Amino acid sequence: MEKLTYTEQNGFLVPDLTMDEMPEQTQLGRFGKLREKYLMEHRKGLYSSMLMTGKLWTHLTEIDRQAVEMLDRVTEQQAQTMGVTEKLKAENQMAWVQQMNNIRHSAEESVLSDLIYA
Repeated sequence: MEKLTYTEQNGFLVPDLTMDEMPEQTQLGRFGKLREKYLMEHRKGLYSSMLMTGKLWTHLTEIDRQAVEMLDRVTEQQAQTMGVTEKLKAENQMAWVQQMNNIRHSAEESVLSDLIYA
């Protein structure tokens, strides 16, 4: 952890804090926002530390990226395992949608428990 430095202003020591450098085009996605909310509500010390050292934005964007990749990978793997194919989609769309929704929800639960709420 980086050591905080202070500057004296009008007889008071003020911490030298800077915000993370954020590319203007980068926005925080759904999983990044969920992780931020979790840290703020349940891991206040970690959240404050990351905020003060300038590592919060990097952490949130990395978690968001990893979560999206994991969700896609797990969904694809489970669909192959359960035999949910384009052939099923062409033959019985409702069954395909039902199975894909179940797969997607279970994949989201895995992502939430492994990355967001860990």
